[in-house]
Amino acid sequence: MEAADDRSHVEDLLARHGVLGACVHDIRAMTDAFTRCFRSGGKLLVCGNGGSAADAEHLQGELMKRYRLARPLPADTKARLRATVPSSAMAERLAEGLEGALPVLPLVGHSALMTAIANDTDADLVFAQQVVGYGRAGDALLAISTSGRSRNVVLAAWTARALGMSVVSLTGAGGGALAEAADIAVKVPLEETSAIQEEHLAIYHYLSAVLEERFFGTREEPDRTPESLAGRGPT
Repeated sequence: MEAADDRSHVEDLLARHGVLGACVHDIRAMTDAFTRCFRSGGKLLVCGNGGSAADAEHLQGELMKRYRLARPLPADTKARLRATVPSSAMAERLAEGLEGALPVLPLVGHSALMTAIANDTDADLVFAQQVVGYGRAGDALLAISTSGRSRNVVLAAWTARALGMSVVSLTGAGGGALAEAADIAVKVPLEETSAIQEEHLAIYHYLSAVLEERFFGTREEPDRTPESLAGRGPT
């Protein structure tokens, strides 16, 4: 599925992060798996602990809105907004201000739900229970653990597999039990947690750039000059 234009992103990734050459095939496979998920109308769930939890929300921030490219709404969506919203100024702001999104749901920020699961049932099930609630066949799960041994992440991965979801693990060199639970295992060939996380960040940015180009083309950045924003109110 890799497009010719993806190669420049691969070359750039490896030029700056040569250590990822050991797992670049799996990085490409992960990108293709998420492409299939989004093209079929699925969504991406993401889970991890600590720094990996922050990474889950970071990835959402890159894919649910513009990363580098303009993502104008489809013409029919703009037309529906203009036909529905009674204020023409508000309708125009929505039609021109909203952007195309790839649906990403981190499983890490729902404190009331997560503490309820931990208190009432089993703390190791905080992610797996959300996979049951949100996940459907055709969706995908990105399960992040530098050690590959995070019990709550491993259980979420097996639950997702049982539901017919595509599971990608993102770990360090060993992969641990999480790699065994995944359809695709991306194992950064490093042992130190902080070093692994630095390479994970590079992978997220590669993933964001390639997915954005696949779904939203290579359009130029929108005009965001002060003059273009005049009349839109606070941002």
